[in-house]
Amino acid sequence: MSEAPETLEGSFIWHDFRRLDLDAWDRLGASGREAALEALSRRIRPLEGQQDGRESSFGLYQLAGHKADLLFMHLRPTLADLVALKAELLPEPFFRTHPPVYSYISVVELSRYVARGNPDPTTNPALRERLYPSLPETAYVCFYPMSKRRSGEDNWYTLSRDERAHMMRGHGAIGHRYHERVTQIISGSQGLDDWEWGVTLYADDAIDFKKLVYEMRFDEASARFADFGPFYVGRRIGFDELSSWLLGSAPDAR
Repeated sequence: MSEAPETLEGSFIWHDFRRLDLDAWDRLGASGREAALEALSRRIRPLEGQQDGRESSFGLYQLAGHKADLLFMHLRPTLADLVALKAELLPEPFFRTHPPVYSYISVVELSRYVARGNPDPTTNPALRERLYPSLPETAYVCFYPMSKRRSGEDNWYTLSRDERAHMMRGHGAIGHRYHERVTQIISGSQGLDDWEWGVTLYADDAIDFKKLVYEMRFDEASARFADFGPFYVGRRIGFDELSSWLLGSAPDAR
């Protein structure tokens, strides 16, 4: 059997996708909607101010398409922290009114060879920043889960370490060409969720998502060995914009 590469783990991530139930929202009445948003404000505004990746980070996104309307993205040091956060948020009227349609649990992951010089995040600031990131404040986000194929001759896990490394160098070279335009957070989810990795991309131009993913489809590591889940794309918003939207003033979507 091929040897499994060692990995380093950092922040745990909860992607919480919500669909707006506008009928249930209308039934709350004007006073009920305002009360729900006021209660949500007490929860969300402190999170917006917590952008120290070593402790927590938060992003709120309005999504395009039919699969979901909102994404609440939370980073915490441990899985226990995410479980506790969920227990705090779910009783809120807003979350009871607007149900989850998808979620994803994963942990920021780096291959140990990335930090072979100093693999200790407590003494390597650059490594610590990558393992415990603050969410980029770019205009757009794109998330998708993926797995490596395990089928016949196209079985990633039966390749040798050298074969995998060779393919990933080519894969990484494509990503590097976009590093000034697209920031990515790769999170491992083996044993945590249904796919093997979650990929979250950030950019100020959503077209860069299309160009990057399309170009990578021609890379052998993706063309032969990658299976992709659903894609979710949207734009970052703040709580004030969400509140104005849900009280009847539509946001200026660009």
